[in-house]
Amino acid sequence: MSSYAFVRRVAASLFIVTLFAPVAHAGDVTFEIKNSHPNAMRVELYSQDRDHVWPGNNQDYYLNDGETKSIPLSCSDGESICYGAWVDGDENTYWGVGPGNTEKCDDCCYTCSGGETEEIDLVP
Repeated sequence: MSSYAFVRRVAASLFIVTLFAPVAHAGDVTFEIKNSHPNAMRVELYSQDRDHVWPGNNQDYYLNDGETKSIPLSCSDGESICYGAWVDGDENTYWGVGPGNTEKCDDCCYTCSGGETEEIDLVP
């Protein structure tokens, strides 16, 4: 078999494998977060399945005291996403996985599967 024929067979095989390979489907979820603390808060959302944070680029979501914010995310179906929240100017007072996704939490992670979370009420 010539090297040209071999290359064509390999290319055809790769095309077929790619054609039938599983594809990660895009999904979405909306986080509903309420700040019931008397101070403003900062919030980030962290993927537990890949190295990704929302909103990203060294930014965070800002919630005034008493504010409720809907945060829609585009994510991969089945992806686990946890919230981290902290008092503005006081990273030692936190909820969920805290600033930088460094803490453990109970019930602060959600699966990307469409829809929205229940209201997450951050209380003192």
